[in-house]
Amino acid sequence: MPVYVALLRAVNVGGTGALPMAELKAVCEEIGFTDVKTYIQSGNVLFRSDRDEAAVQKDLEAALARKMGTSPGVLLRSRQELQAIADGSPFPHAKPNYLLVNFLPEPAPADALEKLVAPGGEEVHVAGREIYVHYPDGSGRSKLRLPALKAGTSRNLNTVRKLAEMAREMEAG
Repeated sequence: MPVYVALLRAVNVGGTGALPMAELKAVCEEIGFTDVKTYIQSGNVLFRSDRDEAAVQKDLEAALARKMGTSPGVLLRSRQELQAIADGSPFPHAKPNYLLVNFLPEPAPADALEKLVAPGGEEVHVAGREIYVHYPDGSGRSKLRLPALKAGTSRNLNTVRKLAEMAREMEAG
């Protein structure tokens, strides 16, 4: 049975979308997902399902909407995709916690970087459904503006690596 990694948007970040990970796990189990595991308080959940990706996304978004009043947005990736994203980092010099991978629901538009404003020396690379952003001074004080990021959710490279590792362990077990 395939392993899916779901990344939720705007969950437990900046006081919005509070959803304890135990409740997220319960929601996933209630809709029939198995071997459900969460990782840190930012809306990361791994599970098995024999449904296809479109059905998994639809079912999880609907269940979260019932639980939270609205769906925070769900972005699904496979273990292979997460591993390729981690291995394909275009900024090998960046500290992993200063490199955010922005996961998008669909490929970034061809003109995604045209409206980029990066006054802090941030480096940006578009790769399909992901946009990598290296924040040399950290993301907390950054004045970066990139409208293409609004539709997605971000995880630092350490988190992406850990999720890929957890998914690999689930597939092996």
